[in-house]
Amino acid sequence: MLDRILSHDRPRSIWLALLLVIVLLGLAFAPFLFPGAKAMSVAAKMLVFILLVASYDLLLGYTGIVSFAHTMFFGIGAYGVAIASTRLGDGWLALGAGVAAALAISVVLSLVIGLFSLRVKAIFFAMITLAVASAFQTLASQLSVLTGGEDGLSFRTPEWLSPSFEPFETEVFGLLIDGKTITYWLLFAVVLALVLLLLRIVNSPFGRVLQAIRENDFRAEAIGYRTVVYRTLSNVLSALFATVAGVLLALWVRYVGPDITLSFEVMLDVLLIVVIGGMGTIYGAIVGSVLFMFAQSYLQDVMKLVSTNGGVFDGVPLLGALFSPDRWLLWLGILFVLSVYHFPTGVVGRLRARSLAKQAAP
Repeated sequence: MLDRILSHDRPRSIWLALLLVIVLLGLAFAPFLFPGAKAMSVAAKMLVFILLVASYDLLLGYTGIVSFAHTMFFGIGAYGVAIASTRLGDGWLALGAGVAAALAISVVLSLVIGLFSLRVKAIFFAMITLAVASAFQTLASQLSVLTGGEDGLSFRTPEWLSPSFEPFETEVFGLLIDGKTITYWLLFAVVLALVLLLLRIVNSPFGRVLQAIRENDFRAEAIGYRTVVYRTLSNVLSALFATVAGVLLALWVRYVGPDITLSFEVMLDVLLIVVIGGMGTIYGAIVGSVLFMFAQSYLQDVMKLVSTNGGVFDGVPLLGALFSPDRWLLWLGILFVLSVYHFPTGVVGRLRARSLAKQAAP
């Protein structure tokens, strides 16, 4: 049964399986295990980026397409919900209309990009998508009447998802369930379902063709597959999943701005997570997102702990300055370089390779 749920794509490593179980249980019970506002926000961001990175890996890791327009679809999902909620009200009808409109726009734009640009190979396609993403970000910043410009849009969600909504008067296992908690579990359920769907897609005959295109585009074309069609469909599917990720982020934050959805920094984070987790594996998106978001959220706190208020390096001239919380981005970069050096195929690739080597050993 479990094998069918995972689309016959087992972790193939005891350590990877254990890590995935810990991540699954940790995220599922995060409201009980980590009730603080920051911890909950980090867990919700992990869920959003798991879906966003997995959708990008469908494009990069499985099809071999380098695109910089992925955050554009992420932003379309977020802005679709925000604009509909501010114009039509905070009900479920407005939310549904915003999601439907965002998905429709993403389908059209991804088709246009696919049909007109996917015949362009390698770096040329990447540059085209970068130009499209930059133009869309500029458009979102300047259409202040519709998008709120640089200030963005704040909006209200349906009552059940509002932080003031409390369905129970008493705590449940020590947790007072409110609309924010319900929103978190909505995120968890949607991400879990869509990640399983992505596993089914990449392990289907369609997914095998995508991998064949990634390995040798000309050979796949020679044996009869219309690679442009498959690459375009991959682009559309990837865009749709990214749009849903944007919708989930907007529901959690209840605010949308160009900096949190459309900026190139978000695209860089996605690329880093793909490399850290491992390209060409959905499990890599899960592991990479959790590790990266945890480091990004708590590395500065750890550095503050060791360099100030009687910490290990407090008062040490050189080390105290080197481990200053203001330099957390430097150490995040160093950690990334070390992870690439020690895990060139990503964490998932390394764990699977070690497991395979042990099985092959006499």
